[in-house]
Amino acid sequence: MPERQVELLAPEGQERLDKFLARQVPDLSRSAAQRLIDEGRVTVNGEPVRASYKLRPGDHVVAALPSDDQAHEILPEAIPLHVVYEDATLLVVDKPAGMVVHPAPGHAGGTLANALLAHSPELGGQELDPREARPGIVHRLDRDTSGLILLAKTEKARRALQQQFKDRRVDKAYLALVHGHLQPAWGRIEAPIGRDPHRRQRMTVLPGGREAVTEYHVLETFSRQAGPSAGTYSLLQAEPKTGRTHQIRVHLASIGHAVVGDPVYGQRRTHLPLQRQFLHAGHLGFQHPVTGQRLELDAPLPADLADVLELLRNG
Repeated sequence: MPERQVELLAPEGQERLDKFLARQVPDLSRSAAQRLIDEGRVTVNGEPVRASYKLRPGDHVVAALPSDDQAHEILPEAIPLHVVYEDATLLVVDKPAGMVVHPAPGHAGGTLANALLAHSPELGGQELDPREARPGIVHRLDRDTSGLILLAKTEKARRALQQQFKDRRVDKAYLALVHGHLQPAWGRIEAPIGRDPHRRQRMTVLPGGREAVTEYHVLETFSRQAGPSAGTYSLLQAEPKTGRTHQIRVHLASIGHAVVGDPVYGQRRTHLPLQRQFLHAGHLGFQHPVTGQRLELDAPLPADLADVLELLRNG
């Protein structure tokens, strides 16, 4: 995506970097500023920093922004959605693997955001700020992760649901197949995550990174003694207690048990019949932002992942 570079000098007085950018750059919301910072597209004095960084007088801020001709409202596309729950306030979709959540470099269309605008045209209203290309989207799933994603139909609902995520009142559970026999069978990974300073497209466990906590328990183990898929594997349920980018994938790789099929943090090739990472967001629990009712929703394992388990169980 073409970019334009903006250079700014911090004035007198301390101010958070994300607030400063949102105030200085026209049409840039604070959440969009935070996303740019998280993606490593903003530096202060030549170094990447957190959104919460307090600017000092004279700090040199450089931000790589999408070019003006890229700042357009996304268009509705009639892409089928597997709706798990829907009412006038919110929507929960079982996202297939391969679908990008919102437009990004190389993915201007065909995204969940495009599908949402066709399914619920009211999301295209100015109230939800279409400049961010995230109409109604409360959280994200990686492109090649399948499963449940929560979407708000009103700005009030979006704010309430985002607060639940911030307060860690949303329960999320993923099914993951990893390399090796993971011990102990129950565990908690507490390791800060930040952007890899050497490979900016990757995240890594990093001293000084953002707090990240993942709990897991092993559901089943497999040992294949022969054939192209020979090896040991563990099927586990992973529950992220924080919401860092690639958190489950980074945490599991950091303890030597990368997700099978993960091309970034694991082995680029797997001999199992799998065309993507074995990671599925199978459970989502949250409080309805209007009624207060607790909703517990589940999505079954997709066929491609179920077939891999069948192969391992019968091997």
